[in-house]
Amino acid sequence: TLPTQTTDSMLATITPVILTYNEAANIGRTLQRLTWADRIVVIDSFSTDETLDILSGYPQVEVYQRSFDTHATQWNYGLSLVETPWVLSLDADYCLSDALVDEFTMLDPRGAVDCYSIPFQYCVFGKPLRGTILPPRAALFRRDRATYIDDGHTQLLQCSGKVASLKSPILHDDRKSLNRWLWAQDRYALLEVQKQLESPSEHLGWSDRIRRVPGLSAPIILVYCLILKGGILDGWAGWHYAFQRIVAELILSIRLIEMRSSQ
Repeated sequence: TLPTQTTDSMLATITPVILTYNEAANIGRTLQRLTWADRIVVIDSFSTDETLDILSGYPQVEVYQRSFDTHATQWNYGLSLVETPWVLSLDADYCLSDALVDEFTMLDPRGAVDCYSIPFQYCVFGKPLRGTILPPRAALFRRDRATYIDDGHTQLLQCSGKVASLKSPILHDDRKSLNRWLWAQDRYALLEVQKQLESPSEHLGWSDRIRRVPGLSAPIILVYCLILKGGILDGWAGWHYAFQRIVAELILSIRLIEMRSSQ
């Protein structure tokens, strides 16, 4: 049973913001975990599948369509439409765990914290894995204290103020088709390669420095996912996740070779 909110609760001060583009395979599960929200802002990049039909089934959802240019500008546009003090930023394949929603209800909306970092638990077709390579994400924050900037294929939230961490996870459960996943990974790889080629080595983290050597990151990520993160104990789901990450790293290596050759 999802918690109900009062006018003094943290939940009453939060507006979830979600970006969508052809997310029919995921968006329904995400919205089912947000029934406590009075208003949900969705920024859609002109989806061509059933995403908009699914969104129309939730009366608290307001859809705004905007052509995608970068993640940061898309997110910042969404933030400009929020009227509550707090924002919960979610991808369309993120589901809130029951424990996380319960943790939200215990927060003080007028407290000293300005941003909360939330851990992830990766799922493969609904099965939670023991580990993930995704770091915690700053996802719950005061609207007037934060803005997004681009960072490779994704975005970073810049928040001025005190940051705290929550214990309960967001469930990352992407069930899009393999073709759609491969399309997205190739698009992400192009942005990541551009970032690597334009950034001095001293400005890159250790993982990005490894990726500068084509092919090196794939075997490392295999060991990391299966052994260090315990994926081998998750059965076929653990192997599925490891294979996904290997393919993503190989796509990045191929794009890196192509761009270096063209230069």
